[in-house]
Amino acid sequence: MSTVPLNRAVVDKIIANNNIKSVGKASIREVKKIIDDVEKEFNFKFVRMEMGIPGLPTVKVGVDAQIQALKDGVSAIYPDIYGTTELKYETKRFVKNFLDVEVPEDSCVPVTGSMQGSFASFMTVTKMDAKKNKLLFIDPGFPVQKQQCRIMGIGIETFDVYQYRGEKLRAKVESYLKTGEIAGIVYSSPNNPAWFCFNEEELRTIADLANQYDVVVMEDLAYFGMDFRKDISNPGIAPFQPTVAKWAKKYILMISGSKAFSYAGERIAVIVISPELYAWHTDYMKTYFAQDTFGRAIVFGSIYALSSGTSHSVQYGLTAIMKACNDGTYNLVEALKDYEKKAKFMKDALVGNGFEIVYDKDQDVPIADGFYFTFNYPGMTGEQTLNELVYYGISAICLDITGSDQQGLRACVSLVPHDMLPAFAERVKQFNEDHKK
Repeated sequence: MSTVPLNRAVVDKIIANNNIKSVGKASIREVKKIIDDVEKEFNFKFVRMEMGIPGLPTVKVGVDAQIQALKDGVSAIYPDIYGTTELKYETKRFVKNFLDVEVPEDSCVPVTGSMQGSFASFMTVTKMDAKKNKLLFIDPGFPVQKQQCRIMGIGIETFDVYQYRGEKLRAKVESYLKTGEIAGIVYSSPNNPAWFCFNEEELRTIADLANQYDVVVMEDLAYFGMDFRKDISNPGIAPFQPTVAKWAKKYILMISGSKAFSYAGERIAVIVISPELYAWHTDYMKTYFAQDTFGRAIVFGSIYALSSGTSHSVQYGLTAIMKACNDGTYNLVEALKDYEKKAKFMKDALVGNGFEIVYDKDQDVPIADGFYFTFNYPGMTGEQTLNELVYYGISAICLDITGSDQQGLRACVSLVPHDMLPAFAERVKQFNEDHKK
């Protein structure tokens, strides 16, 4: 076993062999490959924080239901493109119980993970109006969503929301919308990577502007219920998951099974389309789709072209989980609090050893401890910090690739086992001793 810091010459050779000049500029998957190679070379276990992968078992009631569905033979049958009746019904209940929003079952459509949900949404939203062909990303955000736009040739505008929280948000968002080119607004809350959450005032601001400029809001709820400052786990009882859907006329919500239910491997999510958007129609859409209404265009046009439906058996699994949440027999928040405990320990260890939390507040309120957090070492750029941390057996990703203007790193706590937390504390202590001025 090696000790930190690792032999720099050997690590540098591994990085070069991966055709990477700087770990701090590498993509998430490139960082993963480099760390895999370094671990193997040194027989040394990293504290791995680069990948946003669930670190908990899949909810058992879902696995049991999926297994039963497979035994019943659904794997031999194409799923309906618009989803099973049971999943659509339980999603409708789930949206009412945990977001306090009423939608019809038709508005609830399963997709093969929120990645496909965003791809299909971007594809369809930017083909509603010939003049509106760009998306506005409220950053920082998930880098692959912008990659999706590049693949499809969709123009994007972005800004780091760090300096534009609260009352400042309105003028900043409106400066983009009044160009007349923006078809949709994209963001996540809780945020990947910074873990801040928009409050109801900010969500209402986004909704009001979207309504005024006739823009679709696409809200990524990949981390549903994981703002642990409020317990939203009681069905039908406030507080609820904050959402723009309370005020926006045209919206798409992306509710993923990956993080909230640790169902990442089966690729399952549901998009929830507002009734007004679902029914919206124009002849222009027939340029690209056989349908002239948005709901039918995204289902029978975009989603059908991408996958011919969502995995049949896992729809039964997600249905069972949502039903258990709706019936109050499964608490969707309790198991996830393990992430909160780890984040608190790791943030305390960093701050106690000279590091700083970058996105540290929702306006004047400290952010929650949860799945992600952001940090940096004073006097270094984010790229420099990550490049150095690699020698100390710690991985993360640089905020530069997320659309952030801040210097720092995004850390994910999910794959850090509890028995590695003492090693993490020792390594950041050693890093600080070696780098403090």
